[in-house]
Formats: sequence, structure tokens, C-alpha cells
Amino acid sequence: MTDAILVLNGGSSSLKFAVFQRGDELHLLVRGSVSSIGQRPRLHVAPAATTPALDRSLGEQPISIGKAFEAVASYLADRDLLRRVRRVGHRIVHGGREFAGATLLDERTLGALRKLEPLAPIHQAINLELVDLANRLLPGAVQVGCFDTAFHATQPELARLYGLPHELSQQGIVSYGFHGLSYSHIASELHNRYGAAAGGRTIVAHLGSGASLCAMKAGVSHATTMGFSTLDGLVMSTRCGAIDPGVLLYLLQDRKLSSDELTDLLYERSGLLGVSGISGDMQILLASKDPAAKRAVDLFVYRVGREIGSLAAAIGGLDTLVFTAGIGEHAPVIRQKICEATGWLGVALDHELNAKSEELVSTPDSPVNVLVIPADEERAVAAEVLDFDTIPGPR
Repeated sequence: MTDAILVLNGGSSSLKFAVFQRGDELHLLVRGSVSSIGQRPRLHVAPAATTPALDRSLGEQPISIGKAFEAVASYLADRDLLRRVRRVGHRIVHGGREFAGATLLDERTLGALRKLEPLAPIHQAINLELVDLANRLLPGAVQVGCFDTAFHATQPELARLYGLPHELSQQGIVSYGFHGLSYSHIASELHNRYGAAAGGRTIVAHLGSGASLCAMKAGVSHATTMGFSTLDGLVMSTRCGAIDPGVLLYLLQDRKLSSDELTDLLYERSGLLGVSGISGDMQILLASKDPAAKRAVDLFVYRVGREIGSLAAAIGGLDTLVFTAGIGEHAPVIRQKICEATGWLGVALDHELNAKSEELVSTPDSPVNVLVIPADEERAVAAEVLDFDTIPGPR
């Protein structure tokens, strides 16, 4: 039977997976996830042409990413898919300056990637643990890393520099940007819709528990809101987003927070959760009548709107606005509020189309096309793995 590509996309609370059949084009065989790993884990499988839907409890207690991987492997083995896997594609959040394309995950590469764990503490260690697990389970398969930072390697130097001494920039303290695999998929979808222009001057809003924006021209990244780490930019579910560095100095020097305490505060106890004191889940906040929930939602929208204005300035205007990821795809009221905040750029929303979450949700006379396109990082990884005919080294 035809060889298959297994894609693994691990996060702090979930493990997404997909299996694609190799050929001239990618054919999806199965897609699913293990969700709520830290609470009450469940195995979900989406319905596909050859796969029935599945939603099964994995117990009442939290599990490790290793146990989640075991559940996925067991399911694939039962479907007679595991033995067909010849390549495993891994979404890896941070590739640093070295890795700007799909790369063989050998020991030297893994060593370099482990050094980047402090820059993405929520994700990087989990991503690399999955590589080790897949290597043990499938020793004959090629393990390929695909990086969220790689899509942004096209950005001009000025978009990547901080106002720090030049020697620090040369040592790698620059803006990298993230969510690149999601943006790569959107760029491909825009190319399918608009051809080589790919929507012209486009801003993509990847709005999920992690959130960022990317400004593109003809499908190429020119600027983004995340920078050196996954903390930067928008207010997120539990992450603070952009913050005055003086606040961090104050917390360290005057409040005497340790580095571990500061990391926990910024990554786990801030964002929508911290501002509301209720939850980091946008749907819960939208359903709440508590003024604190409204304040968190309003801050989220305000920061997105303000950053869209900044990115539009960076690319000289706006032709297309795309919403993707959990909030972007499933929260019409958030899309409406953001479009109202960016009306000055020419954004005009069709409220009926938006309520139905159609693909094109702008009015016919809107100067800016507003689209809702589902995120598909797994397909973006598989596409990179499919093209992986040679073994690129570091840049």
C-alpha cells in the first residue's frame, strides 16, 4: 500500500495528529486530537472518507503527552495505518536562526533545538519529546521538523531588529515570529483563490489560545506581532502579549519575583485569564455577564484592532483580512467587533454572512475582502514533508 505521512502537532493541552497518503497530492486519511490532556483527556477523530467519527474518554485524570501519544499510536495501529508510516512530520515552534525549512531531525539538530526551549517554554519541550517518542515507536521512519518561525524568514531586516546593541542582534536576539505553519497554509489557500497575487496586501489574524497577526504581500511574510518569543504581541488566553520592559524590571527588582515566578505569571496567569479573573476561554467570557469578562474581551479586540493598524502601515494598506484558528473561525461576534474597529481601513462586514461563518464575510462593495479560512497546520507540515526530497542543513 502507498506510504503515509504522520503529522504530530503537540501543545500544552492537546496533541493534534493527521495521516496523509503520499502521492502527487496529499490525501487525508485520518485527522484527530487528544484534547484536555491536563484535565479529562478525550480522543477525537474527525469523520473522513474512510474514517468514522470518534469521541472517546481517556479517563478522568490528567495524562502526559507521552500517554496521549500512546493513545494516538494505538488508534492508528488498530486502523492498520501505523505500519504504513514512512515519514513523521513534526510541528516545532522555534527553529531559531538556523532552521528556515523542513529539516531532518538528527541528534545535532535536536541538540540545537533544545537550546531554544527557553524561548518557547510552553511548546518546544513538548514538540521535542514527541520526536523522541516517534523515533522509538517508528525507528525506520524519517523524522522531519517543520518550524513555525520559518515562514517569517522572508521579513526585511528592519522588521526583525530590536533597538538593542548590534552585537546582541548578531547573537540572535531578534524578532522571529510564530504561527508560521498556519500562515503558510493560509497563503496557499489565498494563492488558490487569487492566484499569484494571493490577496495582495493581506493581514491574517490567527486568533486562538495563542494569537498573532501576520502582514503579507503576495503571500510572503513582511511583519508579524510575535517576536523573539511567543509572549509578544496580542493579549492571549493566558499570555500577556506586548508589555513595557520596565514592568518586567519592576517585578524582578522591586517585587522580587524569581525568574520562574515571572515566567509563570507571563505565560500562565496573564492574558484573558488574568484580566478577567474568570477564564482564558473566549467562549466562556462571551457567555459571561460579569463586567470583568467584558473588560477582557474588549482589551483583546482593542489590541487586535490597534495591531492591524500598525501592520497595515507596514505593508502600505490593506486588501484582504483573514480570520483563522479557534476564535477567528468560531466567534462571529469577535470578528464583528474587530471589523468595526478597522472600518477606517475600508473593512465592511456582511453581518448575515458573518453569523453563518461563510468563507467570504465582507459586503460586495467592501474595499477589503474579509475571509474566514480554517487553520490547517497539519496539512502545511505534510506538504513540507512531501517536498522533503533532500536533507537541508542549517542556514
